[in-house]
Amino acid sequence: MICNYSIFSMPILLKRISSLFLALLMLSFSLKAQEKISLQRAIELALQNNLQIKQAQLSEALSDETIKQSRFALLPTLNASNSENYSIGRVFDQLSGQPINQAVTSANGSLNSSLVVFQGFQRRNQILQNKLNLEADKSNTRKAQNDLSLTVVTTYLQVLSGQDLVTATTQQLEFAREQLAREQRFFDVGDRTLADLAQSKAQLSTAELNLTNAQNQVDLAFLNLSQLMEMAPGSRFDVESPVVNSIGQINNQFTADQIYAQALENYPDIKLAEFRRLSAEKAIEIAKGGLMPRLNLSGNLGSGYSSARKQVIAGTTPPVFETISLRDQVRDNYNRALGFSLNIPIFNGYQARSTVNRAKINFVSASLTEDLAKNNLNKVINQAIFDLRAAEKRYVSTQSAFESSDAAFNVIKQRYDVGLVNSLDYNQSQINLNQAQFNLIQAKYDLIFRNKLIDFYMGKPLTF
Repeated sequence: MICNYSIFSMPILLKRISSLFLALLMLSFSLKAQEKISLQRAIELALQNNLQIKQAQLSEALSDETIKQSRFALLPTLNASNSENYSIGRVFDQLSGQPINQAVTSANGSLNSSLVVFQGFQRRNQILQNKLNLEADKSNTRKAQNDLSLTVVTTYLQVLSGQDLVTATTQQLEFAREQLAREQRFFDVGDRTLADLAQSKAQLSTAELNLTNAQNQVDLAFLNLSQLMEMAPGSRFDVESPVVNSIGQINNQFTADQIYAQALENYPDIKLAEFRRLSAEKAIEIAKGGLMPRLNLSGNLGSGYSSARKQVIAGTTPPVFETISLRDQVRDNYNRALGFSLNIPIFNGYQARSTVNRAKINFVSASLTEDLAKNNLNKVINQAIFDLRAAEKRYVSTQSAFESSDAAFNVIKQRYDVGLVNSLDYNQSQINLNQAQFNLIQAKYDLIFRNKLIDFYMGKPLTF
């Protein structure tokens, strides 16, 4: 090839080369700046930033604080009180023990303590119930985390599938362009008909539409994934692709019963229902405590002062009275009290018995909810095993179909190049190959997802 650039056009050429180099350099920096996020990292970011997870964790904190309060409720109460009054006119002074008609300043102070000696073990059972409620809240948090993790896995695989589809449709678009250019050359020399040229143009339009749809799908999947990770709008990142080289990597060695037995030990939905059932059972014991007598122990220390309380000054004639000092009154008025109180419920409008009955009904409801959760889990696991085996068969079939379509297309292409096959048959073969490639991509990621779903129920980390 002969270059026709003159010495006068060299600066323009250098400028264009420099601009192209700068653009490539900026693109390189842009690509390097994009963070490459693995599936595990995507799950970590989603769990770290998700607001619903934070709300569930706050519920845990509240339940933990409730446990502390119920434990401290076993201790005696201790309270101090003080009152000060200023009276004018005729009143009866408690400390001097007589009616007076003057301005009086009085003060009283006390220290009170009480302890519930017996209350039908309600407070002890309340502590145990609060512990179960805390475990239920923890299970609820893990349930929210598991559900979010599974959603991240699904969306992550949608990104990967979309990227593979974009790659495939891009290759198909380039091939359609080359085919159209070739048909145009043949048409120009009279070796192709207008129908052949129109068929190639239609094939190009279809490839462009497929690429547009695939790009829209991958953009939407990236948007959904970034929103799950609570990333800032416009954040750019890339994802890591898994490697699936053989069907032997698939978890098909476990039966549904084995997976179900393992899931019962760690699946948070089941643990949540179990702890709520145990909490409801403990509520029955708490309610029954309301039918039993209640014994309280209380104590009191107190004293007081009144400006109306007088005493005769020794050695004075006639008698001269003076107000007794605060110190002496506090000492003289000091009093102590200790007492027991017993409350025996006999009839209170059927309230306590109704509370017990409602607690029993709630327990039965919680038990049914637990059984329902177990039944649903068993059904879901059996369905997951069936879907995994079906996905495995579909992957094998689509892989075989793609290889057959690829071989058939190569044969037809060779015959087309020598004029033994018309453009209609050639384009149909290309369409069949494209569809087989799309099916293989979808089957591949469906198989990965079904495999990760089994890991999910077995409590394994959701990573590639």
